[in-house]
Amino acid sequence: MSDSETLSGTTTSATRLDKALADATDLSRERVKALIAEGNVEVDGQTATSPSTKVKAGLSFSIHIPPPDNPQALPQDIPITVVYEDEHLIVVDKAAGMVVHPAAGNADGTLVNALLHHCKGSLSGIGGVARPGIVHRIDKDTSGLLVVAKSDAAHEGLAKQFADHSLERAYLAVCGGHPRPAQGTVDERIGRSDANRKKMAVLPKDSSRGKTAVTHYKTLERLDHAALVECRLETGRTHQVRVHLASIGHALLGDPVYGRTPTPLRPLLKSLEFQRQALHAAILGFIHPVTGNQCRFSSEIPADMRELIDQMGHSNR
Repeated sequence: MSDSETLSGTTTSATRLDKALADATDLSRERVKALIAEGNVEVDGQTATSPSTKVKAGLSFSIHIPPPDNPQALPQDIPITVVYEDEHLIVVDKAAGMVVHPAAGNADGTLVNALLHHCKGSLSGIGGVARPGIVHRIDKDTSGLLVVAKSDAAHEGLAKQFADHSLERAYLAVCGGHPRPAQGTVDERIGRSDANRKKMAVLPKDSSRGKTAVTHYKTLERLDHAALVECRLETGRTHQVRVHLASIGHALLGDPVYGRTPTPLRPLLKSLEFQRQALHAAILGFIHPVTGNQCRFSSEIPADMRELIDQMGHSNR
């Protein structure tokens, strides 16, 4: 399509609206849901508002598909580290300091801008014009592995795996102190903090707010006043590792939001100019949503975190 496209037709079965439209077109159900949310779908002359609306066979529909690009996400020639790529998806090793997609305060210079250039605009449209291809995110100052969808089929398949928590995700983190026990699980709900809406917080288990969150941690190295910890996620909530480790008294070193660096380590972080949370997405595993092959990728701990660990040395306590 050039600028935009309109698909018209009639529903062929009595079922949910999103399924009926997906069956009647080449669009995926996730893409249909996104278009409904944007007000781009009409059924019998009325704007559709819910993908779960029950419809009958024989209803007329019209779907307006907007152009894929807009000024919020333009291609930019920004270097990125590509770990794997095929026609359906791309796995990148994101550097700390790079924002994943354009948003307020970060109109460009993001991973999405870099991918639009690298992939020549070939990214899934399900995330909308500002977030094409984005299935999941990691924080700006977190480094590591991220998978991005290039096709709608890949986006839908990956989103399903994120929803049912079937992916393998492991992070490496440097936290203050030595967790006791050295290996364990944090199973605490996470939601917006009442005290600061820009922060996330652990909520009571019986709270109606927030979402369940489960993090399995294991101490890999005991350092002076700190530890290198592997965190494996069952869920993928905003700031999950940072919030969960802080909740058990072991906030990440360098985290400006959820904890304070232990006093003995502050001069070291200052001398190294280490100014981010010490968190790296090290392992990402999933079933390829189109081929069905098992995919598993790993990323070495980045140089700034490695230097921080080496400078602290090991603890005998």
